[in-house]
Amino acid sequence: MRQAGIDPGTIGIWTWTFDRAPVQIVWRQVQLVEDLGYGAVWVPEVTGKEALTHAALLLARTSRLVVANGIARIQERSPRAMAAGQQTLWDAYPGRYLLGLGVGGGGERPIEALRRYLDEMDTVQVLVGNRPPVPRVLAAHGLTMLRVAQERATGAHTYKVPVAHTREARLVLGPEPFLAVEQAVLLEEDAGRARALAREHLAGYVHSPFNRAKFRHLGYREEELAGGGRDRFVDDLVAWGSLERVVERVRAHLEAGADHVAVQVLTSDGTASLEDQWQHLAKTLMLEGEAAGSRSRSQSRQ
Repeated sequence: MRQAGIDPGTIGIWTWTFDRAPVQIVWRQVQLVEDLGYGAVWVPEVTGKEALTHAALLLARTSRLVVANGIARIQERSPRAMAAGQQTLWDAYPGRYLLGLGVGGGGERPIEALRRYLDEMDTVQVLVGNRPPVPRVLAAHGLTMLRVAQERATGAHTYKVPVAHTREARLVLGPEPFLAVEQAVLLEEDAGRARALAREHLAGYVHSPFNRAKFRHLGYREEELAGGGRDRFVDDLVAWGSLERVVERVRAHLEAGADHVAVQVLTSDGTASLEDQWQHLAKTLMLEGEAAGSRSRSQSRQ
């Protein structure tokens, strides 16, 4: 990713919290994420803040952190608006803004729609100033979309996938493209409580036709998705338990080929608990990220 002029580090935070929270709270929290040493913060676009404006608010209150859209939905703005917004943020914050693009829920022929959208974006970027392309990643999990990410972007961003998928995605992408993986984590060691909270988090995805089809594609049987998901499904998608178990899952994604793991911390106690857990995870995850970087550099020299 450094060759693209941007370095989000090995460990980031993925959060829904910023999407609907008041800006004053968001500014305080994003500064905390940066102060704790995380390399990037990933924010979605659903029904809350507009994606590119939201990114600008976060970039304005930080000095080092990479801000990534995970994802900006192509249905929400024209290719020209997306390309111009991306270029504006890159010019203002060079090396710190990463546009994540996606269809956001499927729709009719999403791959063809995304290809057409990228074609138009690329034309606009040339007209804006004949600058070299700036980094972007595509939301991808299926084989064809991963190939689009390989061909038309800096890499891919995956969401709600098991470690086995990360290994497969790396094989499809090849060694060079960037691969960022979201991983939900829950620091709860009681199995019954942990799985109940995890099922609550996963329920919306399981009941979405797009995501249900995605989970079936990933190898989960229809009966495994019932009632918020059977244990295998829940345990694959949410890393719960001790700090050590959470770190093991992050390490597994990195060893499977992820360049960056964006940790989505789940809690049942509200914002204060979320901030506490970001702090609790930070030091250990940063050490794991440094170790993964050392392993990667060592392998590249062999």
